[in-house]
Amino acid sequence: MMSESDPVEWPINGVLDLHLFRPAEVKDLVPDYLVECRKRGIRRIRIIHGKGTGQLRETVHAILRRTPGVASFTLAPATAGGWGATVVELEGEGSEP
Repeated sequence: MMSESDPVEWPINGVLDLHLFRPAEVKDLVPDYLVECRKRGIRRIRIIHGKGTGQLRETVHAILRRTPGVASFTLAPATAGGWGATVVELEGEGSEP
């Protein structure tokens, strides 16, 4: 039986749905997820934060602004979640973090 403190294996596939996590987990989760994506050669990531009040979106954007290796980020196109998701582009291999 798993406890709440047991680590959960999460697929690293370039889509991170934050609806599945507590808000307190986001500040460590987003940078860690980006590191794992980069290790796997995934350079384009979609982070789903939902539309809501925009607080989680702003938190995610603040994290992305200070995360090394993030080349750019923008709200997703309407077909990929619109303002309920952010698309992140990571720097390629050999880029300075």
